[in-house]
Amino acid sequence: MKEALQAGEQESAETELIHLADYDLKPCKGYSTCHKTGDCVIEDDVEKLYEKVAQADAIIIGSPVYIHNVSTLTKTFIERVGYLDHARGRAAFRNKVGGAIAVGGRGTSSIALSQILLSYHYTRMIMASPAVTVIAGFAGEGDALKDALKDTYGINDARELGKSMVQIAKATASLR
Repeated sequence: MKEALQAGEQESAETELIHLADYDLKPCKGYSTCHKTGDCVIEDDVEKLYEKVAQADAIIIGSPVYIHNVSTLTKTFIERVGYLDHARGRAAFRNKVGGAIAVGGRGTSSIALSQILLSYHYTRMIMASPAVTVIAGFAGEGDALKDALKDTYGINDARELGKSMVQIAKATASLR
């Protein structure tokens, strides 16, 4: 993530790294109240996260790969913020640029990346390429951060993604 953000900054973008674990984000209860009122009845930080996405021109969702998919917290973010956007008319995220980074094994990341990219499709965002997999150790094996930093292919893809996203965001600014 940091490599992609730094590449974006080199293209004159203002960036912010958000750690979902720093927020109180509870799973959707399926009440469907948001579809009736535009507001979620669950008391947590989803509105703060929604506003951050609504104010951005582009976002990258990154997740570790757990059993071939995004983490539970990432999935909760995608669902809750996506449902709010849908309930509010799908206008706030329309034509924003979205990128995807998965940290795991190249062979295990396709579903995780698809989950992120499908969330952009659902919210009417523009998907940027490449979808990035950074190779890191498996649970209990080695040091995942050190492994990830050794994956020059994945790191270069992350940099390319950051640069590409800024270029696309600038080119499509009039659509937002």
